Amino acid sequence: MFDKLSKAKDLYALKRQADEMKKEMEAITVSVYEGSYKIVMRGDQKVELVEEDGESRDELVKLFNKAVKESQKKVAKKMRGRMGDLGIPGL
Repeated sequence: MFDKLSKAKDLYALKRQADEMKKEMEAITVSVYEGSYKIVMRGDQKVELVEEDGESRDELVKLFNKAVKESQKKVAKKMRGRMGDLGIPGL
């Protein structure tokens, strides 16, 4: 019983660390410029802004974020298979 309690505490601590890391990544931003374009992206790979000639292109923000999300899903699915092959339980 104490072993399960210890594991639960460890999992909770890992969850807290992951949440803190997520907040830190969200706080990081980068801005890149190319010609008349500007893109602002957060450290968690979420696009915040796409501008062309100083005008916001919200439809491109949505499209970029959709593409990033889909690529992350595919990578996660592939990694789950590989982690399972390594014998890591629960993955």
